[in-house]
Amino acid sequence: MERLNQRLLHPAFDVGAHYDRWIAVGGGAGLEAALANPAAIVDTIAAAGLAGMGGAGFPTHRKWRAAAAQAGDVKYVVVNGNEDEPGTFKDGRLLARTPHQVIEGALIAALATGATHVVFYVNPRLADALAALREAVGQWRDSPLLARLAAALGHPVALALAQSSGRYIGGEETAIVSTLEGRFPFPRRKPPFPAESGLGGAPTLINNTETIANVPHILREGPNAYRALGIGDACGTKLYSLSGDVLRPGLYELPMGTALGDLVFVHGGGMLGGKAFKAVFTGGPSNTLLTAADLDVALDFASVRARGSHLGTGAMIVIGEGTSIVREVARYVDFFAAGSCGQCPPCKCGTFQMARLLHRIDTGAASRRDVAALQSLCETLPGSGRCALIDGAVTVVESSLRTFPREYGLDGKPACAPPC
Repeated sequence: MERLNQRLLHPAFDVGAHYDRWIAVGGGAGLEAALANPAAIVDTIAAAGLAGMGGAGFPTHRKWRAAAAQAGDVKYVVVNGNEDEPGTFKDGRLLARTPHQVIEGALIAALATGATHVVFYVNPRLADALAALREAVGQWRDSPLLARLAAALGHPVALALAQSSGRYIGGEETAIVSTLEGRFPFPRRKPPFPAESGLGGAPTLINNTETIANVPHILREGPNAYRALGIGDACGTKLYSLSGDVLRPGLYELPMGTALGDLVFVHGGGMLGGKAFKAVFTGGPSNTLLTAADLDVALDFASVRARGSHLGTGAMIVIGEGTSIVREVARYVDFFAAGSCGQCPPCKCGTFQMARLLHRIDTGAASRRDVAALQSLCETLPGSGRCALIDGAVTVVESSLRTFPREYGLDGKPACAPPC
């Protein structure tokens, strides 16, 4: 079920892969504005306050400036559509329903950074997105706008569609580089960052699909118009993937800064079966749990961070009273254990052991020694991997232990250390 409005999927732009219809309703105007003043593109993105929508909320203009500042005859822009985290289902919708908007945003990024190649990196399970994007890319190759972009840059811009490995870890930006170079998606430590040295050692700008989809609107309507769409100090709109124990789960585009309570009880129709609200996994299952005390929080990067969690991708997995937190956490840690690439033994072994202990606790087969072992893993595992997978797994386990100790048999008291 989808409920989409505001700017990213304005009804006029929801034309699928129909290029002529998209141009007829104003598509391409953002790229036209960018071509009129290429030197102002990055400053415009900065003035709009656009942040990365793939999880970190990193200021978009800083990545673009870093890529633009690099010398080289070859540069890449990569649009990340891997989208494999539980509870997140926004990028596939964007690529399937408004692929030309995403392509236009990527070409504006290419103009800003001097890129020679644009690559759309998509999870192979997003079949509708792949089909729409493949058709749309073919239409762009014959577009006069692409020819004008090449003239402005002084070189052609090649468009390519690449399938990701389909693995969760394949969405990490250094793993994207590895995949596109034909290798296993092993993340690597940074620096150097891909914007400095990415694909084949060339500067490579990597942005999430939703981030790129905002760009044409900002260039077409101006940064102030984009900022005004948000609530308070927040900028623009956000796609919130709402799922779990709610009456109307779906994908909602709302002003950035919409209150969590409004998303759940106004747009989502309230709790399934009249249950009381218990908790929400914010930004997918790798962040700190929020509870009923946080229903007033504004869903923007800064406000959610102030509550000790992260907005992440904007996924909100709602849990009602009567649903076991331990069981939900065990399910998500299973996902992380399966998704670990195995390159870092503490991550591969640690996620497996956490999952094993969580299932023992959930089924009532655990001793206090098992709970103590789980707590010990939460203390020793953070920072032991080359990417954030192990940290995300630990964060949700540690958060659930702290917030719902009774479900672990702790009754608010720390588990005893072995021997018990």
